[in-house]
Amino acid sequence: MKLKPYPEYKDSGVPWLGKIPAHWPEKRAKYYFKEVDERSETGDEEMLSVSHITGVTPRSQKNVTMFKAESNTGDKCCQPGDLVINTMWAWMSALGVSNHAGIVSPAYGVYRPINSQDYENYYLDHLLRIGAYRSEYICRSTGIRSSRLRLYPDKFLSMPVVCPPQSEQQLIAQFLKAQDYLFRKFIRNKRRLIELLKEQKENIINQAVTRGLDPNVKLKPSGVDWIGDIPDHWEVRRVGNFARVGNGSTPSRSMPGYWLNGHFPWLNSSQVNRGFIDSADQFVSSLALRECHLPLLNKGTLLDIEATINQHLAFIDIRNPIVSVEYLQKIFSASYNVLRSISDASGSTKGALTCDDIKKFKVPLPPINEQDQILLHTRITTNAIDQTITRAEREIELMREYRTRLISDVVTGQVDVRDIEVPEVVKEDLLDLEEDSSEAMDDELEAGEEE
Repeated sequence: MKLKPYPEYKDSGVPWLGKIPAHWPEKRAKYYFKEVDERSETGDEEMLSVSHITGVTPRSQKNVTMFKAESNTGDKCCQPGDLVINTMWAWMSALGVSNHAGIVSPAYGVYRPINSQDYENYYLDHLLRIGAYRSEYICRSTGIRSSRLRLYPDKFLSMPVVCPPQSEQQLIAQFLKAQDYLFRKFIRNKRRLIELLKEQKENIINQAVTRGLDPNVKLKPSGVDWIGDIPDHWEVRRVGNFARVGNGSTPSRSMPGYWLNGHFPWLNSSQVNRGFIDSADQFVSSLALRECHLPLLNKGTLLDIEATINQHLAFIDIRNPIVSVEYLQKIFSASYNVLRSISDASGSTKGALTCDDIKKFKVPLPPINEQDQILLHTRITTNAIDQTITRAEREIELMREYRTRLISDVVTGQVDVRDIEVPEVVKEDLLDLEEDSSEAMDDELEAGEEE
């Protein structure tokens, strides 16, 4: 599909917007929108959420774990077609056009089109979330740092906004919906491929660390359900029999001496999730190590730096050389679902393994020389899988970058899609191809909205 520009352009007079099609008007937002401040008398209306990823959506459809107010009485009401801006996160394009009637945080801005014929909702929603507008939100927001920036109504309403003829907006919306369907389908298929490849990799590792490499080896019962039969010359050991298990802590933030000029890396779960650890985001002082019962972990196969940890992490310090660190890590990876079931059964609302759970956990152990052979085998056999996964992830990233650029070019008139025939895409088609966007990022934005 080759996209062409419009026949004629004019200078918008706005440096960050550049040239726009000659027949497109551009005015301050105050000529298109008015701020409304209608409040809920009961708080019983549907609560809506606003984020930079999904725009305006019912909170019931999102994985929001933030604190919820006891009453929503006094929250702002909005109607379908209203533009809702998360005042505190506008600098991340946390805004959108609502397709629902409901209520939002009283800290949000609600703007209603003065003339319902000015904008098509889908077009407007995409226009105001492109990178150029996001940059302008940052410039117009006030605050001493990014987490405190606020886009107030007078600043938004004074912004320039383009407004193509609505019939043209409808054609643009139809084109973008068709393209979005193709993008989502591509990403969904790539994600399915990645999941299948990960399963294949897990099966290879699981088979190797529980049965070994010799298909004809004599087997014996391990006595452990998740392990099954193991080679006759292997043994089963509790982790606590050959390793010391413990966790760390979080030094008090009210004690500057624990953190000021600290040089010992302090790790939390977000860093450990990377798998291989060679850097840290936070550092503690030697005073914190002494007074806060923090373990100092030596460099190893998976930990490439000397570091300490918080209370949500556990360390396993191997005291008996019957197993290597890397091999033990492979065993824990293979037993992930078992460990997860133990944590889910712990009774904790979040589900967590305790140090005692890890100490009691039984693992299959071959002789150390056989462990080395198994590790070499898994590296070789999974290397091609890892490369394919990396390539698929990169293709998803590139496709997202292209989609972002295409949306920006289309809604600002850098390309003309009026004469392109596209199939009609209904909302249900798009819902069937939901990308499972990063809910963690949505939750992060939600956590600040009641501030």
